[in-house]
Amino acid sequence: MSLAFASLSPIPPLRSTTHNFNSRCTHRTFALNYASKTEEPETSRPDKRTIPVEKKVEKPGEIELEVLYDDGFGSLSVNDYFRAAKDVVRDDGGPPRWFSPVECSKPVNNAPLLLFLPGYDGVGLGLILHHKSLGKVFEIRCLHIPVKDRTSFEGLIHIVEKCIKSEHSVRPNRPIFLLGDSFGGCLALAVAARNPKVDLVLVLVNPATSFDKSPLQPLFPLLENLPSNLHVTVPYMLSFVMGDPIKMAMAGIKEDRPSPQTIEKLSNALTSMLPLLSELAEIIPRETLLWKLKLLKSAAAYTNSRLHAVKAPVLVLTSGKDNLLPSADEGDRLFSTLKNCKVRHFKDNGHTLLLEDGVNLLTVIKGAGMYRRSRRRDVIMDHLPPTKSEYNKTFIQGERWFSLATSPVYFSTLPSGEIVRGLEGVPKKGPVLLVSYHMLWGLDLSMLYKQFLDEIKVTLFGMAHPVIFSPGAESSRRQFTHYDSLYLFGGIPVSPVNMYRLLQRGSFVLLFPGGAREALHRKGEEYKLFWPKQPEFVRMAARFGATIVPYGVVGEDDLTQMVLDYDDQKKIPFVRDWVEDMNKDFQNIRSNLDGEVADQEICLPFFLPKVPGRFYYLFGKPIETKGKEVLLQDRENAMAMYSQIKLEVEGLISYLKKRREEDPYRSIAQRALFRATWGPSAQIPTFEL
Repeated sequence: MSLAFASLSPIPPLRSTTHNFNSRCTHRTFALNYASKTEEPETSRPDKRTIPVEKKVEKPGEIELEVLYDDGFGSLSVNDYFRAAKDVVRDDGGPPRWFSPVECSKPVNNAPLLLFLPGYDGVGLGLILHHKSLGKVFEIRCLHIPVKDRTSFEGLIHIVEKCIKSEHSVRPNRPIFLLGDSFGGCLALAVAARNPKVDLVLVLVNPATSFDKSPLQPLFPLLENLPSNLHVTVPYMLSFVMGDPIKMAMAGIKEDRPSPQTIEKLSNALTSMLPLLSELAEIIPRETLLWKLKLLKSAAAYTNSRLHAVKAPVLVLTSGKDNLLPSADEGDRLFSTLKNCKVRHFKDNGHTLLLEDGVNLLTVIKGAGMYRRSRRRDVIMDHLPPTKSEYNKTFIQGERWFSLATSPVYFSTLPSGEIVRGLEGVPKKGPVLLVSYHMLWGLDLSMLYKQFLDEIKVTLFGMAHPVIFSPGAESSRRQFTHYDSLYLFGGIPVSPVNMYRLLQRGSFVLLFPGGAREALHRKGEEYKLFWPKQPEFVRMAARFGATIVPYGVVGEDDLTQMVLDYDDQKKIPFVRDWVEDMNKDFQNIRSNLDGEVADQEICLPFFLPKVPGRFYYLFGKPIETKGKEVLLQDRENAMAMYSQIKLEVEGLISYLKKRREEDPYRSIAQRALFRATWGPSAQIPTFEL
């Protein structure tokens, strides 16, 4: 999450009815209920396999998600898929139909509809590992295609079209997400091409549009001539071709590092999974397999001929170890062909991406900036708080070694002026505006976000430079990176309007007035502030009575050694040309100002790592603006407070630079020795206050 944030420009001027299962998609959650073609009530059917409808209990008011809520991801494994599939593959003679998983809870208010279009198996349970997490923010419907059903590709298109048109007529301003897995990806694209006026968002997982380029094409004729008594071996072969069995078995195992317990659980998972593979012979019997191959061929041809008509935004998830389809190359093609396409590449995963370990689909959708609840994405209203699983993945696993290397220390100032360790002196209720110096590349940000989540349980909304969110940052092999994590944990494009709305909502806002000029500073400019002359944030804070908290942070010079800065790069001809080309399409949000703060050309300083020192954060005494409406009218008073805040930040930095010299544990060697003696969870001491 070490990303460059920006500063702010001047202030702007001031259904719950019951329907038959087959008739249409409804606005309530059903159980796994496979209705026949008849219109008889559920209670009158003698079919013992029909599971009764489970009606959700409506609660008054809106559903609000708390910070670090439990999204339920990781509670199920691929074995649950096989067991559930075994219960639903029995043919009842009915047509394809929709169902809603019972484990999906009541979603947030105005949740968009998500229609899951299954892969070649047709069962509709390929999303089972994600039902709980997605069910909190989507209304989910899954398409089930019975084993012996022989509906053509065009027939399946009509089934999906009937659903989206019905939903669109009831809620025209609510987007409909089409989540297509493999074969379902073809179906989603075909429906989008035929319905450009319906507000659709497509999420495609290893779409089968590249079926004609499958490396297994030479084997398909052999499958057609394979004796029936040998078909039982086909599911075993396909299961190892389509997915990574280790990653599939790891799904649901929460340990984040190798240990005897993790290895034992993995062994048990593999042992229990292998016998279940025989169930694939029931899910895909010989006749069904041959039909599916023909269906895939026609689906790919139909869809590829209509890609030019797809207007909907598309997110494509591709796997680097897909042995069934050339999914990575197909991601390249779709990225260049479709008008509004993003790609997230998973280089270590196989074809069955949604059933493999480490892929939280909700996190990917949020990180790519695709989640929305209305016609246009609202970066503030559509923001979802980070979940427990996202916190663990990002900070406990992803940032674990960085945290150990920097061992950050946090101090805050009480109203009395006393400095204490921790965030006790930081207000616990917003609106709060945190203001500081922007460290090189934002190296300190991930640890700052983590501490606020740990102690105050709030999301910091960081005002970030628009270049981070620009389409130019996308590529066809982009993996889930720190840039995506920025979306997850509160990164918002900097603008007066966005900051105004956040403070109005009582949020915690993080602002760096020096912006990119500080984040990409030159040699010898560590801890130097480049703030504009205008009191750009003081009057906006006063408008909402926000508490301003200046803070300082040091440690950059203990972590990095600058090698090539902006001035050095401008002296090297080919590097200078590269920097100039890179900045042609980037917006300078400070072009209307004077001085060095307006010099915000984007360039990537080169630095070498040092033996890590330590990060130190000090939050100053909170500055109240409530009741100080004079700041809104008197520019001199606003300027005086602005100057006071700037001096406070410089003073906090100077204090930390001086006092860290007294820290006996500033060296990583001393901290390692302390951990070896007292344990890894013990709090490491620092200088005396």
